Amino acid sequence: MSRTLTGPETEQELSRPARWLALAVLVLAVLLVAVDATVLGLATPFLSEDLQPTGNQLLWIGDVYSFVIAGLLVSMGSLGDRIGRKKLLLTGAVAFGAVSVLNAYATSPEMMIVARALLGVAGATLMPSTLALIRNIFHDPRERSLAIGIWGATASAGAAVGPVVGGFLLEHFWWGSVFLINLPVMAVLVVVGAKLLPESKNPARGPWDLASVVLSLVGMVGVVYAIKEAASHGPSWGAGAAAVIGAAALYGFVRRQFTLPAPLLDMRLFRHRGFSGAVLADLLTILGLSGLVFFLSQFLQLVQGREPFEAGLAELPAAIGAVATGLVAGVMARRFSVRSVVAGGLAAVGAALGVLTLIDQSTGYPLLGVALLVVGAGAGFSFTVTADVILSSVPKEQAGSASAVSETAYELGAALGIALLGSIVTGVYREFTVPAGTPGDVASAAHESLGGAVEASGALPGEQAAALVAAAQDAFTDGLRVAAGVGSAVLLATAVAAWFLLRGQKLADTVEH
Repeated sequence: MSRTLTGPETEQELSRPARWLALAVLVLAVLLVAVDATVLGLATPFLSEDLQPTGNQLLWIGDVYSFVIAGLLVSMGSLGDRIGRKKLLLTGAVAFGAVSVLNAYATSPEMMIVARALLGVAGATLMPSTLALIRNIFHDPRERSLAIGIWGATASAGAAVGPVVGGFLLEHFWWGSVFLINLPVMAVLVVVGAKLLPESKNPARGPWDLASVVLSLVGMVGVVYAIKEAASHGPSWGAGAAAVIGAAALYGFVRRQFTLPAPLLDMRLFRHRGFSGAVLADLLTILGLSGLVFFLSQFLQLVQGREPFEAGLAELPAAIGAVATGLVAGVMARRFSVRSVVAGGLAAVGAALGVLTLIDQSTGYPLLGVALLVVGAGAGFSFTVTADVILSSVPKEQAGSASAVSETAYELGAALGIALLGSIVTGVYREFTVPAGTPGDVASAAHESLGGAVEASGALPGEQAAALVAAAQDAFTDGLRVAAGVGSAVLLATAVAAWFLLRGQKLADTVEH
């Protein structure tokens, strides 16, 4: 967060109808990102069959977007403060749409990884801008709470619409088509946003510090890469070197912020207990959820035999729960307390993840559906209130950087969750024993991923192929159960931490002028 001067554009207050029209445009950007994040999981089995990635490459395809976006969010939040959040948002939307085309037409695992990384750069320009603009457009705290609830509900709706639309496309077109659904949303956002959105910027007294940008990116990517490698392959010199480089870069970043007249991030933000507690709760919650969600679509399709469209419908209860609770979370937090709503929501998510440790190939949908509904409802309460706490903890001219910190926690948690919980699933999966007489190359392909096992089984006789697929499905389910148990423990521990860290925290009630 930079020490800023409040520009005249920030002081302009929109009429009530104009505020809600502006919000309608902002949530399109959220929809853009949410849809993209969810369709990747559905497309993974088809992508794996076509591009033939190794297990490690598949993990990189899943988490490189989060690595890059986590490393750039703070930098982009600061850039938006300088050049204008509207300008950054619209530029990012155009870039996001263009790079989505590159994702759709990737011809190799390496190309797909690069495309996902570039999408992370574009995504980093979108996320800080939306919340920062909401903070500056809505001066009434109760209106702002509702706006944040709608913002979060749209993200959840995108998570619901993405799998359903993506599933339909996967049944009728090639896997790359799921990335092209970003294009019409991007077009509407750019055309309508240029007319309806007010500009919001706070020109800093100093330049955008490129050294800080590089330190932030190197630090985040280095640390997360080290964790990913250690979790996947055990301690190694490469992982150790990445951890040292990443930690040193982050240390240098923090030190540098204290010396700059216009830092990218004002480290004094973290002295606010409510701000720090909300950021930590978001990070740990996503860590506990994301890895499990990434592999759930594969379970629904490759283990339980659902078609992509059916798998998308099966995941709808989570989004429905999140939409319902997100819209009333602000009211509930004011009626009871911030910590009650956040901690209660997280405890519910932890309990639901605990239920998922009971699943197997024959588990009926009612158990899965109820568990996903509770996961969504609890997350809707927690994420909406923590976002409100984070934005309310800082002056409106500092909203860009505060939003960036919030989104960094989200993306870093997602990257760590896929790396750690995904590595648990992969590690357990690779221990399964192939049927006797399976050729070495088939066994090697089967141990790379569940999709690889299904594909490799085509080279075997009928009974042996069925035995290989069954063994792989059992192993994958075992890994998913272990990951659900770890995620449950993380969420329950986070609920306890939130109860203490958010003690006395209240949402604002006074209208700003």
